[in-house]
Amino acid sequence: MALWTAQEAAAATGGRATCDWQADGVSIDTRTIEPGDLFVALKDVRDGHDFVAQALEKGAGAALVTRIPEGAPDHAPLLIVDDVLSALESLGRAARARTQAKVIGVTGSVGKTSTKEMLRSALGGQGVVHAAEKSYNNHWGVPLTLARMPRDADFAVIEIGMNHPGEIAPLARMAQLDVALITIVAPAHLAAFDSVAGIAREKAAIFEGLREGGTAIINGDLDVTELLRAQAPGTCLSFGTDESCDWWLLAAEASDDTTICRARHDGAPLLFKIAAPGKHVAMNGLACLAASVAAGADLARCVIALGAWQPPQGRGRRHFIAIDAAGETPGLDLFDDAYNANPASVGAALDVLAHANPTHVSGRRVAILGDMKELGETEAALHAALADLDAMAEIDVIHCVGPLMAHLHNALPSDKQGHCAESAAQLAGAPWELVRPGDVVMAKGSLSMNMALIVDAIRNLGHSVARNDGGHR
Repeated sequence: MALWTAQEAAAATGGRATCDWQADGVSIDTRTIEPGDLFVALKDVRDGHDFVAQALEKGAGAALVTRIPEGAPDHAPLLIVDDVLSALESLGRAARARTQAKVIGVTGSVGKTSTKEMLRSALGGQGVVHAAEKSYNNHWGVPLTLARMPRDADFAVIEIGMNHPGEIAPLARMAQLDVALITIVAPAHLAAFDSVAGIAREKAAIFEGLREGGTAIINGDLDVTELLRAQAPGTCLSFGTDESCDWWLLAAEASDDTTICRARHDGAPLLFKIAAPGKHVAMNGLACLAASVAAGADLARCVIALGAWQPPQGRGRRHFIAIDAAGETPGLDLFDDAYNANPASVGAALDVLAHANPTHVSGRRVAILGDMKELGETEAALHAALADLDAMAEIDVIHCVGPLMAHLHNALPSDKQGHCAESAAQLAGAPWELVRPGDVVMAKGSLSMNMALIVDAIRNLGHSVARNDGGHR
């Protein structure tokens, strides 16, 4: 059955269909559009109407537009509406209204995407799971995710983000959540908020989208835990390292590739494994299990499925870089955590690096850090404060990228100071000046810092395989 017919889409949006059509998916990008998709002509950097003809040439089933665009063929399959974004929101609401899926909303300063992907894995063997693509968590990403939801979905995972006050509540209400999960509240987007408490209040706005009888799940280890709890309606469960938590993490024992987690829930012991190192992944995993059970999933099956999860690209996935085919030169271990950064996530990544073993006795632990954006008036101090983290004692060299990370560079002892550059492109041009055979390396920075350039340059030094694929052991 089609995802959308012309009649259904017109009824949902109040628009006018130019002919009878049907769509099997929804797309906003002609570069990734699939035959049969409904192309949504959003206005962003460019006006999506300029790409309608191209979308139809690529086989789009129809296009959502406010006018008949230039270059569109006669009798083009269109849905004409007053406003494209509002119509996409209406499609999202209609898709939510027609599904019987249990819908989980995920927000937080750190760990949204990783936890969303953990939920996709944990729930995968227990029904049809629909989850947001990439980090589609904003004013168009949430309705797009909802509009793509299959009719027969059993579970849906909606990631909800924000940059400014007032953004989360309308997205959560649109999603009509059965479970609302807040991973953590930490300094991020401080340019738009006066305090971490202000961030917490905005994150807690996700509870405004909870359906009657829904479940709120919060981190029980935070200074703002009680603030979150006070805003949660109905059932509120907690996860964390305090024995008062409903889901209590007792221990997280990390090796190079795995974290073994011991916890308690409902008075019973719980053992689970995650194929990635770090206490932060243990906490995300515990939150994932709590949300899965709240959505009606079987805990034992979730634990087994969660064990197969690996970090998404750019969010901590570990790769081994074989320098030569004969294996005579020690290789490199690379943590690709380049997608985004704030003080909490950088601290967690540095902790993982501090506990990682270099691939050779001569190897070093090397961090390559780019600016953390949107931190407001305290941005310089927050960057410099990274030098005081306990993990820094175990890290040999720190390369810094950007004017804000220059404050960290200046705060480091001279024996740990690596290169300090204005841009990632400057360092990406000479990767052997950053690393040497046998090192274990971590790269992280805000998305706009384009740290992926450095990651790609290091990966291109040899043959790269995901560490958990067994590429070097």
